[in-house]
Order: sequence, then structure tokens, then C-alpha cells
Amino acid sequence: MAAANAFDTALQNLGIARANQGVTVAPASARNQTLGQADFLKLMTAQMRNQDPFDPVDNTQMVAQMAQFSSLAGITEMSSTLKAIADKLGATSASEAMAYIGRTVLTAGDIAYGRVKADGTAGGIAGAIELDAAATDVTVTISDARGQILHSRSLGPQSAGTISYDWDGKDLNGADAGVGPFTVRVAAQNAGKAIGATGLVWAPVEAVSTAGGAPVLSVPGLGSVPVTAVRQVG
Repeated sequence: MAAANAFDTALQNLGIARANQGVTVAPASARNQTLGQADFLKLMTAQMRNQDPFDPVDNTQMVAQMAQFSSLAGITEMSSTLKAIADKLGATSASEAMAYIGRTVLTAGDIAYGRVKADGTAGGIAGAIELDAAATDVTVTISDARGQILHSRSLGPQSAGTISYDWDGKDLNGADAGVGPFTVRVAAQNAGKAIGATGLVWAPVEAVSTAGGAPVLSVPGLGSVPVTAVRQVG
């Protein structure tokens, strides 16, 4: 009777109760949602204490079960450790993010500001295009704040990947277009079929915010830009 009581107690600790030669499982609110190592050992101990002496538990099966449980626990712990390491390596600290202030970054966007030369005159803009596939023709169109086209250029056939372009800041009449802001549109096609193209622009970083987790850069014309969206730093 004492052994049966010990087995019942072990089952109750796991949220399981006997009922008419069977068992009933306690409601989810009254039991643990997971079976931990300690629970497994309690259940195994209760099983050994209450085993049939004429048909004892097979030692080989018991050792195999313990080995499987130990391996699972080890794998789970290793996965948690590797995830913590990956999160640490992939994260950008606040001090590292502050180094972006005053620098220019290349990121996805369609608003760009003109460079300023040493003599104070406008010097155009530089940018890049990410192509999803090879294209027979790639075009770049630059407009002013009113939507008037200042410059349009065909870059011709291009392979998949990232390609660069540079505009000298002269409008269609050869006059200086100023410092912007400018709207940059890119398009690509392959034998008349549109190809995915992402425009990249260079922009200065004015501030960095670390509220809410990952650092975010404040970029004129583009707003908030995650550090992970930066392709290159100038």
C-alpha cells in the first residue's frame, strides 16, 4: 500500500491522477506544460518502486530511455547557447551605432541630396541599383521636388547584382540643379520583361536611436533606417 501511495504521489506531482483503474489528466491550469528532467526522474523512480517483481523493467530499455532523454536535454541546452551567441554576434551595440553619426550610408531609398563641392557648388549625386536578375536595359531618372525630370540615363545591359551610377548635378539644359532633395527612380527590363530593381542612395546620418532594441539611424529624406539595411558606409 505504501508503494502504491508513493506511485500515486509521483503521478499527482506530474498532474496525473488515478480514476477507476485508469488515469485522468489534470487540467492544464493545474499542471506543468512541459516534462522536465526532474519530472522524468521522479516518474522513473516511481515506476521502478512499483514494478512487477515477476516482470521487472528491462534494464536495457531503461538505459536507452535515459540516454535519449540526456541527449535531448543536451541538444536543447546547446541550441539555447548557440542562439545566444548568434544574437550577440549579430547585434550592434549602442556605442558602435553612434559611430554612424556624421557618416554617409548607402541604403535603399528614392530620396537623395546633392553633394557639395569644396567651392560650395552642387556636385550631383551617386547611387547604386540592386538587380534581381540580368537585364538588357537599366534606366535611372532623377527629378526635382516638383517632379520635373532633371536627368535620365540608360545604363544599358547589366548582370544581376549591384551596379553603380553617378550624376554630375546638371539638368537637361546643362545648368546646376542645386542640392535637392531629388527623387530617384530606377527601372530594369530583360527583353521587354520587367526585372526587380532596388534603388540605393547615399545619405548622411543625423542621429541614432537605440530605443526598443536594435539601433535605428535617422537619415534625411528617408526617415528611420535600421542598421541592418545599410549596404555600405562612406
